[in-house]
Amino acid sequence: MSELKPLSKEAIPAALEKAIRYRLLNEPGEAESICLDVLKADPENQEAIVTLLLALTDRFTKGYGVSGTQAKELLSRIKSDYDRAYYAGIFAERRAKTKLAQNTPDCRFQAYDLLHEAMSWFEKAEAIRPPGHDDALLRWNTCVRIIAQNKLVPRAEEKRIEFPLE
Repeated sequence: MSELKPLSKEAIPAALEKAIRYRLLNEPGEAESICLDVLKADPENQEAIVTLLLALTDRFTKGYGVSGTQAKELLSRIKSDYDRAYYAGIFAERRAKTKLAQNTPDCRFQAYDLLHEAMSWFEKAEAIRPPGHDDALLRWNTCVRIIAQNKLVPRAEEKRIEFPLE
């Protein structure tokens, strides 16, 4: 295999613009590759970390398996408590939408659980949001609407059955 060519630090802003553009063009693989190059040159680049996380979640709808471990590792690298909570919510919300689209057994219960997880993250973000920054509220409302529109309900608790001893 050929060696990867390093990105110069001066090229990072333009590369990140391209990564964002590729995401908007629904080409998350290209955005992911660019973000990995940026992070090789600048491992703490917050915009690259967030864009990479979003590119990974964009791949959910394309049927790619995305590791929860990889997403959690990226989330742990986000320095802002607000951003970390907000993007953890985005990750859970997008996983929920993917579960709904799969239409497999238990998917509706899994989607409900994931949407509630997302809502919990959005509430954490809301509590520490900067003034005038209501994105977490908007996402929370979206989750509520998805639950209502799809008539999602939690899984019923199984009743414990005790068998008589004889």
